[in-house]
Amino acid sequence: MAAVPLMNLGQAIHERAERQPHKTALICRERTLTYGELDRQSQGLALGLLSEGLKPGDRVGVHWSNSLEAVKLLLACFHAGLVALPVNTRLKALELAYIMEHSGASAWFSEPGLAGMAHDARAQIAGGPEIRSELPAELDGGELPAVDAGSVAAVMYTSGTTARPKGVTHTHGSLMATEALMRSVGLAGGQTAVIMTSIMHASGLICLLPTLMQGSVLAMLPAFDPAGVVDTIERHRCTLVVGLPAMIQFVVEEQARQPRDVSSTRLAFAGGDTVSLQLQERFEKLFGVPLFEIYGMTEGVPVTCNLPGATRVGSIGRALPGVNVRLLDLLGRDVSEGEIGEIAFQCPTAFSGYWNDERSTAAALVDGWVLSGDLGRRDADGYYWFCGRKKEIIVRGGSNIAPQEVEEALYHHPAVLEVGVVGVPDPVYGERVAACVALRDGRMAGEEELLSFARARLADYKVPERIIFLNELPKGITGKIHRRTLKELAGAQVKAQSV
Repeated sequence: MAAVPLMNLGQAIHERAERQPHKTALICRERTLTYGELDRQSQGLALGLLSEGLKPGDRVGVHWSNSLEAVKLLLACFHAGLVALPVNTRLKALELAYIMEHSGASAWFSEPGLAGMAHDARAQIAGGPEIRSELPAELDGGELPAVDAGSVAAVMYTSGTTARPKGVTHTHGSLMATEALMRSVGLAGGQTAVIMTSIMHASGLICLLPTLMQGSVLAMLPAFDPAGVVDTIERHRCTLVVGLPAMIQFVVEEQARQPRDVSSTRLAFAGGDTVSLQLQERFEKLFGVPLFEIYGMTEGVPVTCNLPGATRVGSIGRALPGVNVRLLDLLGRDVSEGEIGEIAFQCPTAFSGYWNDERSTAAALVDGWVLSGDLGRRDADGYYWFCGRKKEIIVRGGSNIAPQEVEEALYHHPAVLEVGVVGVPDPVYGERVAACVALRDGRMAGEEELLSFARARLADYKVPERIIFLNELPKGITGKIHRRTLKELAGAQVKAQSV
């Protein structure tokens, strides 16, 4: 195979493979691939895709759970100049159909267990791509196209809060830039990382690519399984742990229930949603290392992070090297220190726009700044504090209440496993505060006990007026607590009880 200059993701990993061809790169379901095998097979697969008539710039759906096949297919797209469409494996047919049609996918690969759903999706649109469950043959001896850093590498469709998901577009350059930023938070060659999120999600992909570019080992779980995570840490002596807070919460509970030897853990990060102080404390107690909160979004990650030696517990940390952060008011002006504003950032990992959506792109990318839709404040030492989503703020009688502040108070109750706070409509105050709570196995707590607990920690107007008990909080397709569903559940219960 003819090598091309180091200009794209495929070549970045190819360069690493040439230096350490016999080192293990990936572990999944006890199968392994060395860097040499991964590079050779992904390049051969790239040639196979091109031989079937696909051209650089064509979109290719990758609808596959964490596996060696999924990684090879993603890297093959990067080598071939194709645009990878990482597709969440929890989506239903209607959601898949939208992505197929909106992206204009030319090819679509679904693992065998998901192919039926993909076929149902294709039947709902005109002229959709062929659904395939086997990867093309790997070829040798061909020439790969030159792909520059400005070429589109991937379009990741967000779960979003809008009626339709948006396709977040990343170039080879923006995805390659994640390696330097992840290095700044402690990622380094020689580590073994465990990934519990899907590589079809931004948090998983931004763990996968920098780990491979650094030359470390990545141990993947096919699907999230708390017992599987701690077993993997013990079996493969993993040193780096990365996950969503809701996932790490269950991993912590599993380690408390049945301890494993997790003494190999050296570094742990959680991001993608609020990381409660209670979770950070329990993780450090059970795993022996701090759990650092990292902030970012599909449109750009990482942005800020708490780091060893530079940590302010409860904050989302300082801006990382090469990242600029501002906090803006409703008129786009910088707010003063200590005041709350919308988080805006510039960084080398920022997305280039939303696929086929000029209006949303113009609203989110303003004068080179990404407007996050998140609210935060900055202290005198440059640490940022997350204050919720603009659209999630509860307005009760003219007072703004951040759900995360109320959740933090309730998380300190020993019986609380999960909590999600939402506003429910009220004819007098506009909104009232309701908390949806899931309790730990074997623990009991009544509504009045939790309300009293909250009253001792919060201003009166922030205290929930209702506690709604659930067996488990609903999660979105990315594993985050799904506040929209909570809002509907809480609103329906409050309405039923007021009749």
